[in-house]
Amino acid sequence: MPVRILCYYQEGCMGCMEQEPINRQVENELGVTIEEMDALEHPDDIAAYGLKVTPTILVIVDGAVREHFEGVMHRETLENAIKKYL
Repeated sequence: MPVRILCYYQEGCMGCMEQEPINRQVENELGVTIEEMDALEHPDDIAAYGLKVTPTILVIVDGAVREHFEGVMHRETLENAIKKYL
């Protein structure tokens, strides 16, 4: 069950800057990689995933979006969402 975790951000986004260290903590705790994606460099993803705000975190399992979070995520909430698929 391949799991991909994507975090869409924009330069200058305050929430994105707040989310970045949380993502690093989750990566270290769970041994996963959270891929940082500049939303403006991936316009097809904006339409495909219905991105409206940044940061947006997607947990994709076997090619399907299983979790979709908008705004800053607390570490514990993000960890619990990811653990379900590991």
